Amino acid sequence: MLIIMKKHAEETALDSIKEYLITRDFDIHQSTGANRTIIGVIGDTENLDDHVIETMPGVSQVVRIRKDN
Repeated sequence: MLIIMKKHAEETALDSIKEYLITRDFDIHQSTGANRTIIGVIGDTENLDDHVIETMPGVSQVVRIRKDN
């Protein structure tokens, strides 16, 4: 799962999302570019509600990575 933050998302919003994920035992990988920050969520995200994350402050979009069997 990828979480794409809004262009001018506050650092507190980013910290809140990271804390939300880490307390649920997910690993994260943050990539900060000139215009956007992307958080890669590492782990079994099947039961993670992307709609909850989409409503969090600073979040622009949540993208699920499809699992091939």
